[in-house]
Amino acid sequence: MARTPNHRRLGHLAAAAVLLPLAEAGFGSSSRTNIAVYWGTTIQTSLRAYNILLIHELYQGKIPMARVSREDIDICQSTYGKTIMLSIGGATYTEGGFSSSSAAVTAADNVWAMFGPVQSGSTVNRPFGDAVVDGFDFDFESSTQNMEAFANELRSLMNQTMDAGGKAYYLSAAPQCPYPDLADNDMLDGTVYFDWIQIQFYNNYCGVNTFVVGDSSQPSYNFDTWNTWANTVSANRNVKVLVGIPANTGAGSGYVTGSTLEAVVEYSETFSSFGGIMMWDMSQLYENVGFLDEVVEYLGLGGSPSTAFLNCHIYYDYDGLCDWKCA
Repeated sequence: MARTPNHRRLGHLAAAAVLLPLAEAGFGSSSRTNIAVYWGTTIQTSLRAYNILLIHELYQGKIPMARVSREDIDICQSTYGKTIMLSIGGATYTEGGFSSSSAAVTAADNVWAMFGPVQSGSTVNRPFGDAVVDGFDFDFESSTQNMEAFANELRSLMNQTMDAGGKAYYLSAAPQCPYPDLADNDMLDGTVYFDWIQIQFYNNYCGVNTFVVGDSSQPSYNFDTWNTWANTVSANRNVKVLVGIPANTGAGSGYVTGSTLEAVVEYSETFSSFGGIMMWDMSQLYENVGFLDEVVEYLGLGGSPSTAFLNCHIYYDYDGLCDWKCA
């Protein structure tokens, strides 16, 4: 995804808060109205909390540090019922993955120990204390090695915890819209079980800005291709596909709004895998007053979010983008 210059390295984990309307809480595996928002480095310098879950130097065993508190995560999960994902990678990631599959497995075990359930007797540094994230998202835009082993180890650890009666955990990915996605294809070729993917339909020839209103064939916008992937290639044939869009003009090339965005949603909804909308990113959405209301309307949720920005707090009373306090 488009990143600002101070995004860094493999360990850059920017939270994708997956939002659901009304009484539903968190990601809905059967829902077609999921809303996901990435939290990247803010353009609002007074709102430090936009650097949510920014991790430094998670690279082959290095211990990451994060600028967000346990209370932040607990509030978002408990008060607002939102799903908090850690997104690994980013547009500036250049390390190339792991030197071997065993190194990838070790790294996944470290990540799970740091951000998954608290392990009895463990001495590992937990940047968020006893707060537990809801899963992991993969956002690579250059080729990587042994990332499949990393993802599958995380999936295995999550499944073990869920089988033992723990809460639900998720894996997601954010490939670019050209198919196949060169950076993530080793994970998307049916070898890793993803709960959803959020396609970056921007900064590319297949973005939402190429959508031709009224054309059922869509020569460039290729949601149909990704729907075929979901039904025939994905390890999870019930995987949901979210349409990723820029949240403002500064978020990436291909920003659309109004009747064009409405038509994109209506067309995408005709495919069985459609699962909602993803936006990059919260700092851009913050500046674009009314855009979230549009997305909510076009997904057919009814009403509009009540928003207020007070004293460096962010409130979305209806669609709950959580209450992140300034440091």
